[in-house]
Order: sequence, then C-alpha cells, then structure tokens
Amino acid sequence: MLVRRIARPMLAAMFVVGGLSQLRRPAAKVATAAPLLDAVGSVVPLPADQATLVRANGAAMLAGGALLATGRVPRVASTLLAGSLVPTTIAGHPFWSETDPARREQQKVQFLKNVGLLGGLLLAAVDTEGKPGLTYRARLMGQGVQRSLRTTRREARHLTHAAAQEARLRTAQAQNALS
Repeated sequence: MLVRRIARPMLAAMFVVGGLSQLRRPAAKVATAAPLLDAVGSVVPLPADQATLVRANGAAMLAGGALLATGRVPRVASTLLAGSLVPTTIAGHPFWSETDPARREQQKVQFLKNVGLLGGLLLAAVDTEGKPGLTYRARLMGQGVQRSLRTTRREARHLTHAAAQEARLRTAQAQNALS
C-alpha cells in the first residue's frame, strides 16, 4: 500500500539519523545516558564502557531504521526501534527532574514526541499489511490438522467396516462352495 511505502521511511528517518550520530559521536550521549546506565547497571551487569552501550543503541537504531524504511521485516524492525526508543526517551528527556520551568516544558514536549513515535512503532509492529497474523495462521493450521485427523479416523473406520464386510462375504461364499 502506498501509505506504508511513504510512512515507514518517514517514521524511520529520525532513527537512521540518530543512530548515525550515536555511532559517530557516542561521547555526546554518554553523559545523558550515564544516570540510566548506572541505574540499570546496578541490577544487570553491563559493560563498563558506556560509549560501547551508546554505540550499540545507535547501531540498533540505524539497523532498525534502515530495515523499516526499506520495508524489510518491518514488524521486527519496529519492535527493535521501540526497544531502543524507551531507554533513549527516559535518559534523554527526564522532564520530571528539571527545575527550570522553560527547560521542563521543552523536555516534556520532547518526551511526549518520543511517546508518540513509540505509538507509531507499536502500530507498525502489529501491522500485518492485511494478511493474517501468525496467531491466526497457527490457529488455522491447527484446525486443518484436526480436520485431517478426523477425516483419517473416519476413513479408517469405513475401511475397517468395508474389510469386515468383505471378509464375511468371502467366508459365506467359501462355506456355500463347500456345501
């Protein structure tokens, strides 16, 4: 559909540009990401070099953005981008910790913009392009297997019944021939 061909690259553009920026200049984002990385690092072991984590996030954004923009595995790409957007949003726009009202408002707008992007990514992640989703296909396949089993059982009963009739008929014919 034309809308998907236009909307996907539009949605992906920010992630491609942001991912390239994080890959090229991770130091610019390390200070911003440090509080979140420290908090997560206290619960889950993370590499000590925070620039590596910023680059990894940038690589995820670049790869996911490129895949989404080109329409290749768009559901997987959208899910990857959504996963990279959550920590980026929390670390990059903590409006709740700003004391300056103007700065707080600016951070809130950027936070809500990212929440809107997250909503778009979630929609893209569940978009099956009008085709049945995996759950539906699996259920349909399961119904087909069940139907095949019922048919096979029915045919086996008919064959057993027909074989028994044939055996009775031949037995009766053999007895008539002997008498």
